[in-house]
Amino acid sequence: MNVLVLGGTGEARRLAAVLHGRPGFAVTSSLAGRVAVPALPDGDVRIGGFGGVDGLRTWLRGRRTDAVVDATHPFAAQMTAHAVAASAAAGVPLLVLRRPGWRESPGDRWHRVPDAPAAAALLPGLGERVFLTLGRGDLSAFAGLTDLWFLLRAIDPLRAPLPPRRHVVLARGPFTADAERGFLREHRIDVVVTRDSGGEMTAAKLVAARELGLPVVLLDRPPAPPAPVVATVPEAVAWLEGVQARVRTPPGPRAAGPGGGT
Repeated sequence: MNVLVLGGTGEARRLAAVLHGRPGFAVTSSLAGRVAVPALPDGDVRIGGFGGVDGLRTWLRGRRTDAVVDATHPFAAQMTAHAVAASAAAGVPLLVLRRPGWRESPGDRWHRVPDAPAAAALLPGLGERVFLTLGRGDLSAFAGLTDLWFLLRAIDPLRAPLPPRRHVVLARGPFTADAERGFLREHRIDVVVTRDSGGEMTAAKLVAARELGLPVVLLDRPPAPPAPVVATVPEAVAWLEGVQARVRTPPGPRAAGPGGGT
C-alpha cells in the first residue's frame, strides 16, 4: 500500500520508520524544504511544495497513493488545508496525526492569545527582554516593538523584517530544562513567547519559565481540520492497517454466466 506522509515532525519520522520496516507498505515522506539540512526519515523522501491543491491531487493520482497521513506541524494550517482538499479530490483517505497541545501546570503564568499580532500587543506590559520562539512567518508582527529586546533562536539564519533590538542564536533541539533555564538566565529574559506546539522536544522552555517564575505568551493552535485526527503513531498505524485491509479485500464473486461459469 502506497502511503504519503506529510511533514518533517518527529511524529512523521517515527511513522515513516515503522512503515518502512513493515511488509505491505511503501512510504514516501514529503518535507517542505524550509530547513537547509533537514533530518531525513526512512523510506523515499521528496522535498519541496506540490504546487497547491491541484499539484498535490495530481501527484496522489500519478503515484497511485492509497492513503495520506498529514503529520505536519500543528501550525502548518495551509498545508493541512491543501492536504484535506487534494485528498478528497483524488478520492484518497486522509488522516491527521497531531500531538496534543500543552496543558498548564501549577506555577505556570500563561497568557493565551489567538495569533502573533495579539502576542505583540500584550508584550509591553509583561517584560522588556523577550525570548521569542515562533515560526518565521510570525516574526514580522514584532518588528515594530522598538522598546523591547528580543532573543531569537532558529535552525537557519532568519530574514527581515525582524525586531531591531535582537540577538539571534542558531541551534537545533531538543533542549533540556537545565539548559533552557541557564539560557534564559544568561540572557536575562523576563518573558517568553512561543506557540502551543505540544510534544516533549520543545517543552523544556516552558518548564524553565515555570521554575524561574516567568510569564509565557502562548499562541493558540489553528482550528482542527475537517478530517479524522489521532494523537500518536500507534493510532496512525492502526488506521493505516484498516485502510490496507479494505484495499486488499477482493471483490465479491460475480454472478454465473450462461454457461454456468463465473
